[in-house]
Amino acid sequence: MATKHELILRYIQDLPVGEKISVRQVAKMLDVSDGTAYRAIKEAENRKLVNTIERVGTIRIEKKKRENIERLTFAEVLNIVDGQVLGGREGLHKTLTKFVIGAMQLEDMIRYIDAGSLLIVGNRSKAHERALLANAAVLVTGGFDTTDEVKKLADELELPVISTSYDTFTVATMLNRAIYDQLIEKEILLAVDIITPLEDTVVLSVKDLVKDFNRTNKKTGHLGYPVTDESGKLVGIVTSRDIIGKSEDERIEKVMTRNPITVSEKTSVASAGHTMIWEGIDLLPVVTESGSFIGIVSREDVLKSFQTAQRQPQQGETNDDIIKNQIVIVPDDTHAVEFTVIPQLTNQFGSLSYGAMTTLLAEAGNRAIKMRKRGEGVPENMSLYFLQPVQLGTVVRVEPRILQMSRRFVKADFDVFAEDELVAKAMIMYQLFER
Repeated sequence: MATKHELILRYIQDLPVGEKISVRQVAKMLDVSDGTAYRAIKEAENRKLVNTIERVGTIRIEKKKRENIERLTFAEVLNIVDGQVLGGREGLHKTLTKFVIGAMQLEDMIRYIDAGSLLIVGNRSKAHERALLANAAVLVTGGFDTTDEVKKLADELELPVISTSYDTFTVATMLNRAIYDQLIEKEILLAVDIITPLEDTVVLSVKDLVKDFNRTNKKTGHLGYPVTDESGKLVGIVTSRDIIGKSEDERIEKVMTRNPITVSEKTSVASAGHTMIWEGIDLLPVVTESGSFIGIVSREDVLKSFQTAQRQPQQGETNDDIIKNQIVIVPDDTHAVEFTVIPQLTNQFGSLSYGAMTTLLAEAGNRAIKMRKRGEGVPENMSLYFLQPVQLGTVVRVEPRILQMSRRFVKADFDVFAEDELVAKAMIMYQLFER
């Protein structure tokens, strides 16, 4: 049976996009307390089902798909440029498809404006009006106002007209930066991106017996299953290790592991993988912030996501991406790699930075591990010694040596040379993440 919290979330999810909601309205409609309604609305906001806009209220919005995360809503634009709404406040929840800078004649400008566009322009009221009639929103730069006619038209069409004190160039830079940051976020996989949802998850009950586990195991081949009580609440995890030597008539609740380790929807896949390694587990239940059980993430899911991520084209490069792109394999050497010290890899003194060096060493060691054993190496600790500064433009050679390898751990030693001179030494302990 669904809880009141879950019923409210379903109610919100079924609302049409653009619908306003409030704590009092939800509490009255579903006969719940204001506190219960408030907590459910906050979770809906975390799930990107609604958006709370100042002086407007909470509005049902269209949940962004991962492939469209680089698109911004007009409400997000309002926050980015620290602007104020001149008209069309009801349309702030809408998503913009592109922005157009109005630095040309009016007739030329209109050719570039489509429905869902954002026209960035100064105090040109004719351009404001024409953009609205083309179903585009308007961002007025320089702190200028617009005419009452334009404001009225914006309200009628529910297309926002926003004013900001920044100039056009600064606004364009700020929006580009916001889109770029979201492109990077797009590439960071979260548990919710690889989750096996609850409806597709094989779940055992506390009332099931060990023989039910064995029957399910033969049918699915899975080594572990989440365990729920009569109300559907997650209460444990049972694996093949738990039932070894147990009678077939033993109840699951007697052999399961209680209070299992869980992750949230927003936990990164990398963090989930590290938890699995550290705790020695193969299955992680995924729960919402309110504790509702919504699915599972397996070790195999995490490994597949690592492999998939490595094949994705880069759209928004992080510092790590820039560093890794500098690495080249040394010919005729199975393990050694080289890189050139570029400005992005230096500190304020023009020498190779500590952070860049650690990333380069960890990547070189991981490559050496993959050549010896299948799996992902996750650095656990590192000892790094800079013997000499490495200046800008230098070609650096890293020579990793695997000192010891067990089923779960790898110890690797590194010599770092610049123009055949030893400039750094390091040792890294990796944990292995295998199938």
